[in-house]
Amino acid sequence: MLRVVQPDDTASGPAQPIPSSVLDGLRELIGCDSISFFELDSAAQTSPTMQEVPDPGFTQAREAELVQAFWFHYPDSTCTYPEASGDLTSVTTASDFQSQHELHASGMYVDFMRPLGIEREIMLCLPSPRYRTLRLLLARGPGADFSDRDRALLTLLRPHLYETYLRGVRQPATPLTARQKELLRLVAAGCTNRQIARKLSVAESTVRKHMENVFERLQVTSRAAAVAQAFGAQCD
Repeated sequence: MLRVVQPDDTASGPAQPIPSSVLDGLRELIGCDSISFFELDSAAQTSPTMQEVPDPGFTQAREAELVQAFWFHYPDSTCTYPEASGDLTSVTTASDFQSQHELHASGMYVDFMRPLGIEREIMLCLPSPRYRTLRLLLARGPGADFSDRDRALLTLLRPHLYETYLRGVRQPATPLTARQKELLRLVAAGCTNRQIARKLSVAESTVRKHMENVFERLQVTSRAAAVAQAFGAQCD
């Protein structure tokens, strides 16, 4: 449990929202075949953040097929529970909503879960917008379902996992240059790209290119998120 509540932030490897050591620790503590941490944007039907242990190692074409199958069946699946109910605090299992027979009859199981070897799931959400949920999903193949002990442990660890996540996203994967920080300070002050270009005596296209590089380095998709990660500001 110490590996989960006191992660090794100095571990080598690419920066991630949740350190791989934490996911490995959870996998051992709870006992599961795979564990995934991801952000699910149901409006855009994308997962901007995705970490999986172990790496499934699919080809790009096969991964695209599975993603397409997931979103096709998503509206009619129990995966919609957090956003449909607004309950982002409960730790839930697949068996809370469906019997094993009902699960096996579902399109989500046939086209998505079965190809992945998934028979049992337990999930928790971290604090996040209702329709852009941060989810931690633990999965097992055939065998015993997740227990009340597993649910209690994940409930206990949820605030620690959220703190770990916040530390991860507040630390850029790659340090920003002085020029990029200067640009973001102007963004934080409410300047448009045109205004920034005038202040820095560069072309507006250069500002746009700088912003593209900032988004890539910080792994974000909006100006507000970039400012929040670079300077620790709060944003929606």
